[in-house]
Amino acid sequence: MVESKLKDVKYVIVYFSDLFGGFRGRTFPVKEMDDVLADGTGIDGSSIPGFVNIAESDLVMKPDATTFIRFPDYFYGYPVGGFVGDIYRPGGKIRYERDPRYICQKSIEKVRSLGYEPVAGSEPEFYLVKQDEKGAVEPVEGEPYKDRYLSLYPDKDLTETYRMEFSDALSQVGLEIQRHGHEVGSAQQEITFRCADPLKTSNNSLLYKYVAKMLAARKYNWIATFMPKPWFGRVSSGMHAHISLFSRDGEHNAFFDPKGYAGISQLGRYFIGGLLEHARALAAVVAPTVNSYKRLVPHMEAPVYVAWSKGNRSDLVRIPEYFVGLDMEKEARVEFRCPDALSNPYLNYAVILEAGLDGVKRKIDPGDPFEDNVYELSDAERKKLGIDTLPGSLKEALEEWDNDDICIRALGKEVAEKFREAKMKEWKEYEPHMPKIAHDVTTWEVQKYLFA
Repeated sequence: MVESKLKDVKYVIVYFSDLFGGFRGRTFPVKEMDDVLADGTGIDGSSIPGFVNIAESDLVMKPDATTFIRFPDYFYGYPVGGFVGDIYRPGGKIRYERDPRYICQKSIEKVRSLGYEPVAGSEPEFYLVKQDEKGAVEPVEGEPYKDRYLSLYPDKDLTETYRMEFSDALSQVGLEIQRHGHEVGSAQQEITFRCADPLKTSNNSLLYKYVAKMLAARKYNWIATFMPKPWFGRVSSGMHAHISLFSRDGEHNAFFDPKGYAGISQLGRYFIGGLLEHARALAAVVAPTVNSYKRLVPHMEAPVYVAWSKGNRSDLVRIPEYFVGLDMEKEARVEFRCPDALSNPYLNYAVILEAGLDGVKRKIDPGDPFEDNVYELSDAERKKLGIDTLPGSLKEALEEWDNDDICIRALGKEVAEKFREAKMKEWKEYEPHMPKIAHDVTTWEVQKYLFA
């Protein structure tokens, strides 16, 4: 089956994610792929962010033969295929413990051992921008309008054709596109693809970013940026994570109870309780950059407050209510709103599942849902209601790991220490550039994150 697909390509890219969500890979002439599929290929792990040190640098990358895709020919000017790669220790027999895909796979197996099948969805948002010779960045549609959301007027939406081409390209690489539309910001995009298990959804999220960037660069001379907050005072971009647990046969949604609040079962409530209990510690993984915390501020459609309810976009966790006329049992799920697209999707689902399962194990009740606009409450009112806030900076989020080991449990001690060390270094690099106004976006951030 794989051999027949390889006949139509000239080169094959085997790609993977580094610890921080970076898209990495190696390209092979198709004639070499029999050996690569059988034995893998050596890579220098010491040159991959978050992997091994120079004294133990040899690792092996093996293609997962079930993941073949065909890239659009205009990406490279050649017929090119691709596989997701798994990372192994030398010898190619033992999986490498810092491979984010392996971490996600282990989390899924933990869920399955409890009798459930996890289903995950992702909503990456991004801007289409141009950068001038001086480094200034502006959306390709120019100055912001207040009514951009879902607008199709040609004077307000210059990106509909891009979204159609993007949807076509995503379909070619295996994503099932559900819908697309203009988001709130000028030239801000959201294209929604069908949910799957967390591993496949993470694979798809990785491809989504890559395809968005390649199309923008190859056909439009634009930049697709997933930077959470490219500009102060404008709408930010997130990557909301959706999760539900089904029975192993896929027939019953364990998060669904027709008599429960918003159709959510007691097990689903406990899962939410776990997310809220550990939210401050999870932040460092799901919102892992300095710029992430320029997004996570009140009154900018970002979830700052640790609360939950149905439909409410001012809460950290919400139960979507789109489903008039749809199968409520199939659609019932939890939306965790603080992740952004500079995070590693494999690690996101690992920590989300660990926190949610801890809530199920300990029967952590999330408390009463809060259906009003949390932004309109005073600090005193929120304190009285027991509504906590997310960390205000990357440094503060990392320090939460001293009080809550949930991410250490999810990622493993060695991976968590490597992650924290790298992110604390990132914070220290930023400190000399900190602006006088806390939420201003600095030139340092644009240079570091615009192309990430």
